[in-house]
Amino acid sequence: MATWITPLDTAGTGLRVAVKDAIDVDGVPTTVGCKAVADRAEAATTDAACLAGARAAGARLVGKANLHELCFGTSGINPWFGTPVNPLDPSLVPGGSSSGSAVAVAVDEADVGYGTDTGGSIRIPAACCGIVGLKTTWGRVPLDGVWPLSGTLDTIGPLARTVDDVVAGMALLEPGFSAAPTAARVVGRVRIDGVDPVIDAAVDSALAKAELEVVDVVLEGWDRAQVAFAAIIVTEAWASDREVIEGHPDEVGASVRERVAMASMFSDEMVEEAHRTLQSWRDELAGWFERVEVLALPTLEMFPPTLESPPLLNRLTGPFNLSQTPAISLPVPARGGPAGLPASLQIVGRWDAEDVLCTTAGRVEAAVGRM
Repeated sequence: MATWITPLDTAGTGLRVAVKDAIDVDGVPTTVGCKAVADRAEAATTDAACLAGARAAGARLVGKANLHELCFGTSGINPWFGTPVNPLDPSLVPGGSSSGSAVAVAVDEADVGYGTDTGGSIRIPAACCGIVGLKTTWGRVPLDGVWPLSGTLDTIGPLARTVDDVVAGMALLEPGFSAAPTAARVVGRVRIDGVDPVIDAAVDSALAKAELEVVDVVLEGWDRAQVAFAAIIVTEAWASDREVIEGHPDEVGASVRERVAMASMFSDEMVEEAHRTLQSWRDELAGWFERVEVLALPTLEMFPPTLESPPLLNRLTGPFNLSQTPAISLPVPARGGPAGLPASLQIVGRWDAEDVLCTTAGRVEAAVGRM
């Protein structure tokens, strides 16, 4: 049951959809995976705006999926509702924060999972569970009726077992969506220090098998983007969840309380500088997108860690929340990885380029085979 907070049995003949329990479903309480919220939550009186397309298409909402508490964590470990079991290896984290949505898809209890992604919360569990996840352009999918973490960074997107199914999930979120007719021609390969060499090799091999033209890209603002991302997500999480944490500290997990408390490290001047960095970072990426069509790098710098004291996993994902650009993650074979686990390739596009990302990811998937 750790996959689900509230199983549902809604009518419909369409795709089975798992809804992260940060997204309102009419008639069902939204818990955000937090005891302090769950104990006081009342049933939502309307669906979140992002569910309109799924309802119109006759999708079956099969449950409100578990998550990392308050959407603020990358492991997917939940002290109140249990931790969804990683189907690749039960000793490993499922990834967060959209852990339940990813696991439901990976074990075929849903065709599509809806997740939120503020710092990697769709792409990270996709990578950990060996499936596909799409982070959308900031503002493309409406957030009305979704529990906020960071208004500057929050997005909604689909998870699925294949790229085609992610396209189908995106078409539920945005009726009329379709993949681009052609894949990207030129890929900018981003290399970040500290990535497991087996994972880097897996990414390079996948791009080569897909016969994509690859050029090296150096992102000069990467380190500044990391600092700015941290300042914005932590301070805006404090603004979003302060009332819950201060009002009921014993009913919020210690790790989330400690992470949100890091907001005190950032002065108003540091936050203002972070927003200036956001713009310069977007400008830097826009400059590269005049020379390459997409960027490619791993989703995770390591293979999924064990459930024992896992590190944060958003070092390679958070900067693309800061840029507010879309990114898709998909599994690729890794020779020499632990227990035959796949690596995960992350492809990043320019603003509103989800269609190109899906077609390019589909080309890679066809070349390397579905995991």
